[in-house]
Amino acid sequence: MSLNRSEKEAVINEVTSLAAKAQTLVIAEYRGITVADMTKLRVDARSKGVTLSVLKNTLARRAVTGSTFEVVADQMTGPLIYGFSEDAVAAAKVVADFAKTNDKLVIRGGAFAGKALDVNGVKQLANIPSKEVLLAQLCGLLMSPMSRTAVVLGALAAKKGEGAAAEPAAEAVAA
Repeated sequence: MSLNRSEKEAVINEVTSLAAKAQTLVIAEYRGITVADMTKLRVDARSKGVTLSVLKNTLARRAVTGSTFEVVADQMTGPLIYGFSEDAVAAAKVVADFAKTNDKLVIRGGAFAGKALDVNGVKQLANIPSKEVLLAQLCGLLMSPMSRTAVVLGALAAKKGEGAAAEPAAEAVAA
């Protein structure tokens, strides 16, 4: 079904606004995926803040012109699904996780921080822990020196308490 000029402009404007807000773009070929599987992918993506779109490649190229995602415009050929996310790793994680269970979804590439990513780059981005996990790890690292100090001081206090209790007993035996 062909789009008229105003519909094309609306699509370009929508994708341009998505690209302006997004940190990451992941491109994947979806040839042969069933509608049910595509629906599962979209539901999973939506729950994680990722916008998945099947777009005409010429419209997608126009929409990313002038944005940080322009670096992947040459990869926009064939039946592609475009995943935009404001979270740096969410789009890569959603697409890579789905590709593990469905071999018909083939990751083609992506872009992050103005740099083009190949398939391995997208997979590496997907392996980065979530923001919450990274914050928990940081808190653990910050707490580690304090908890070690507390353990050492507790052990010293216990040892001092044992030594103080042993001294009167030793004096009693000597007397």
